Amino acid sequence: MNIKQAKIEIQNTIRAYLAKDELGAYRIPSVRQRPILLMGPPGVGKTQIMEQIAAETDVGLVAYTITHHTRQSAIGLPIIQHRTYDGQDVTVTEYTMSEILASVYQLMEKTGLREGILFLDEINCVSETLAPMMLQFLQCKTFGNQALPEGWTIVAAGNPPEYNKSVRDFDVVTLDRVKRIDVTADFGVWKEYARRKGLHGAIISYLDIKKENFYRVETTVDGLQFATARGWEDLSELMLTYESMDMHVNREVIEQYIQMPRIARDFANYLELYYKYQRTYHVDEILRGAWPQTTVTELRAAPFDERLSVMGLLLSRLGESAANARPEDTLTTDLHAALLRVREELAAGAEAAAVLETLVKEAQTDLRRAKDAGQLTKERRSASTRLIAALEGYRSRLQSENLTPEQAMDALREWFSAQVAARKSAGEAAGAQFDNAFRFLEQTFGDSQELVLFVTEITAGYDTSWFVETFGCEAYFRHNRELLFDDSRQRLCRDIAAAKAAESEEIPHE
Repeated sequence: MNIKQAKIEIQNTIRAYLAKDELGAYRIPSVRQRPILLMGPPGVGKTQIMEQIAAETDVGLVAYTITHHTRQSAIGLPIIQHRTYDGQDVTVTEYTMSEILASVYQLMEKTGLREGILFLDEINCVSETLAPMMLQFLQCKTFGNQALPEGWTIVAAGNPPEYNKSVRDFDVVTLDRVKRIDVTADFGVWKEYARRKGLHGAIISYLDIKKENFYRVETTVDGLQFATARGWEDLSELMLTYESMDMHVNREVIEQYIQMPRIARDFANYLELYYKYQRTYHVDEILRGAWPQTTVTELRAAPFDERLSVMGLLLSRLGESAANARPEDTLTTDLHAALLRVREELAAGAEAAAVLETLVKEAQTDLRRAKDAGQLTKERRSASTRLIAALEGYRSRLQSENLTPEQAMDALREWFSAQVAARKSAGEAAGAQFDNAFRFLEQTFGDSQELVLFVTEITAGYDTSWFVETFGCEAYFRHNRELLFDDSRQRLCRDIAAAKAAESEEIPHE
């Protein structure tokens, strides 16, 4: 299955493992809660999905790359203890708690979360001395005589032997005690992720055209060569940073991430064209709504791949604009909920500044708890940080003024209206770019396959689909309705044709 399907399956498994009966006992006893073994090629996102799963199921996450551990750090160090057995005093060897298990208990103490995921990466690349201990852990969920707490699910990830020479094969005894999920690379799923993460538009549009170059691992006379999802994502981060610093990404830089010279060279050539199209087709002018007529004429006559690249440029920029509007919308929603609570507390006799201080502390606690639990995504961190800064700003302003409760609430409403205006401004700016992009494409292509592709990509995009749903876009809804109507009409025609064919088979010819 692909990584998206694997994520859903792991989430469903964890929910099933954590389900309890009417007496509060786990429906599936711990001994039957098989560890999940996630096997797949490197760089497809096995590690990435664990933080998402922890956040979405509200459980803790402790992650280890097991190749970094020795037998001692995993199982613990030996200590001498004095015991009395059958009336005799003896000394016995016991072990300190495993570092891995100790991390689980530490997270439980910090966050109060009693259930979670213990993620062990590169499980089949453990050292020879550690291998027996890890097999025991997968089979029995114990290191020595110390067990993983109830409510914790083991998820282990590894690479098949064709991708890593140092992997170990699991025996049938171990495999018969795990829930194995095999993951394959899937560009369509990765593209959804890439849009959501804001990866560079050139990479997304290039791989849209050259899907076969998304994930490749080959052994050649020159050695191992590969292009992976992780490589494309890391390259994107570098490209975006380079561009912000007016630095150039050349083929040599690309080859440091995409370690298959043929693909690196091909992408380097495409990247030059991508930047050229950005200048030639006046993308900035298009989004401002002031493009020259020659741009329409040139793009209309361009090859299909070139048209796709230009649409990719437009989609990338629209995604950026939509992404810029999202934090303003999130902050407005969060502040609105916070101020409703302030109003309720004021009605009960509290002071506005004190309520805001409490809200700040609660938000800081939630942020710290999410970080300790391994649930802190980039979006969540940004939203929480902005909310804390805004509430702290309100509190500081209130403390500097001697206001009655009614005056304090009026002041908060006034300050909040500035945030509402900021949200509206961000939405209008992005909305104008959406409208201009549609007008340009309508003028250039009319109702053609290019518009169908454009609408489809907006629908599939994480930020663009959110934007049209939240702020609206008349041109998008118009074309979407036309597309849906066209699909319905085609289905109706097919149904009619099928009915006629069936009728002709049932009625004998004279």
